[in-house]
Amino acid sequence: MRHRMLGRTGISVSELGLGAMMLGPFGGNDQETSARIVHAALDAGVNLVDTADVYSLGESERIVGAAIKGRRDDVVLATKFGLPMGEDPNHRGGSRRWIVRAVEDSLRRLGTDHIDLYQMHRPDPATDLSETLGALTDLVRAGKIRAFGSSMFAADAIVEGQWAAERAGTHAFASEQLMYSIFTRRPEAAVFPAIQRYQMGALVFGPLNSGWLSGRADIAGGHRAAGQPAHFDPESVTGRVKAAALPQLRLIAQEAGLTLPQLAIGFAAAHPAVTSVLLGPRTAGQLDGALSGAGVELPGDVLDRIDAIVAPGTDVNPADNYGTTPPALADKNLRRRGGL
Repeated sequence: MRHRMLGRTGISVSELGLGAMMLGPFGGNDQETSARIVHAALDAGVNLVDTADVYSLGESERIVGAAIKGRRDDVVLATKFGLPMGEDPNHRGGSRRWIVRAVEDSLRRLGTDHIDLYQMHRPDPATDLSETLGALTDLVRAGKIRAFGSSMFAADAIVEGQWAAERAGTHAFASEQLMYSIFTRRPEAAVFPAIQRYQMGALVFGPLNSGWLSGRADIAGGHRAAGQPAHFDPESVTGRVKAAALPQLRLIAQEAGLTLPQLAIGFAAAHPAVTSVLLGPRTAGQLDGALSGAGVELPGDVLDRIDAIVAPGTDVNPADNYGTTPPALADKNLRRRGGL
């Protein structure tokens, strides 16, 4: 397993990381099964494990913490904060009040005295970035976290974060976590260039596009499809585009001596902005298949053929990037004088 530096943090992470969203009730996994997945990833050379407080409302963090006990020093442990952790409006977002509590809750669930990478799960338009950056910087100085990053920030928000840090004299976001795959290429247009400009690390998730690129025959029958059937309908407008692309991508993979998942993971790892590709397996078998993509290097002609199927900088289905609609687009009142 190859390693890459996470931006300018000096932290070396494996080119494939383990995303823990499926470890716990959301993925239908108990602690024992989840622990086997974690240990299998670590034994294969993965050193980055990424979770979040909101995954199964803390259960994923508890499972990860228990699984890495005794191996903590070998793990780059990442988690996230910011999405709602209950009905209380103060139990979310990027305020100092919430961050100070959220990090203690995560530390307790993870059973550790520090988090290597603490990430803001989504932008919080209600909180001044200097407030968030100041609180996170204080956590670094207190030794509770080693570095902090953002997640699902648009290019302008990434730039704003860097400027805000410079103005306030705080540490800046050291990394960005985002969705990226053959079918979700929008980051190539502006987000990746912003990440590269500021020498940030990039952790990308969803390389298999939630199962579309898994090679599975029945896309609509997967675990993710049960909760979001519209995203996996091969008869929808965007579903037909994806379904038509799959035979072409399978042929490219076959001629390159790869499986479709290997092609998809190799594609995500090929972009020079990408530090690590996060795998989100629900089963040990899925993990084994994804890990086989480690070390895959796609030649230029293969990448050119993929470009001809899905244009660079585009998303086949814009709705795949869920939860990233800017407030000005989500709330019509922000586009109308007087809220009419």
